[in-house]
Amino acid sequence: MRVVIQRVATASVTVEGQITGAIERGLLVLMGIEDADTKEDLEWLSGKMVNLRIFDDENGVMNKSVLDIGGGILLVSQFTLHASTKKGNRPSYIKASKPEIAIPLYEAMIDHLTNDLGKPIGTGIFGADMKVQLLNDGPVTIVMDSKNKE
Repeated sequence: MRVVIQRVATASVTVEGQITGAIERGLLVLMGIEDADTKEDLEWLSGKMVNLRIFDDENGVMNKSVLDIGGGILLVSQFTLHASTKKGNRPSYIKASKPEIAIPLYEAMIDHLTNDLGKPIGTGIFGADMKVQLLNDGPVTIVMDSKNKE
């Protein structure tokens, strides 16, 4: 499971002209799922994300988590995070999971993040053509992969 985490001042996802998820200060998380991903991967990532200390404290030091600041999380599925660009100019998405594997893991991540954050999170719609708007704060962008835990 691969995620791109962006610290944002605000973010939203729109599908067919309708906002499906929006947050103020918090984390925009783009998530890609591969067949080898498990429930353990999403549990580990969820815990890491909500506790990641990338928000400034009173001294301007990144020492607070999204939990500490009472921020939000907006989760967006993005299979292109598993693109392979080794050959040619057209990326291959062979490592990205098919919907029958990815959807249950995406929905489980929503549940875990909601529980770990202590409040509902915003989401996109799996597989939809989404328009994501964000105001990156910093900018602060972090990439994590559950296959690189150690």
